[in-house]
Amino acid sequence: MTDETETLDALGLLCPLPVLKARKRLKSLPAGGVLRLLADDPAAIIDVPHFCSESGHILISQDTKDAYQVYLIQKAG
Repeated sequence: MTDETETLDALGLLCPLPVLKARKRLKSLPAGGVLRLLADDPAAIIDVPHFCSESGHILISQDTKDAYQVYLIQKAG
């Protein structure tokens, strides 16, 4: 894993905005870069892993902190 980590705060955003914003932010990262996505939309638990598998990105981890989820996504390539 690289130290190219950016954080995207998608708290308060509802489906599909967390995934759409993650897709846009991942485009600006170098291959192998890591995006930390914060989301509190209950649908993100399904949407984020699905987005990663469909787009070829690697879902490194998925965790719940208090009232939100934290996803670490490594950009494909």
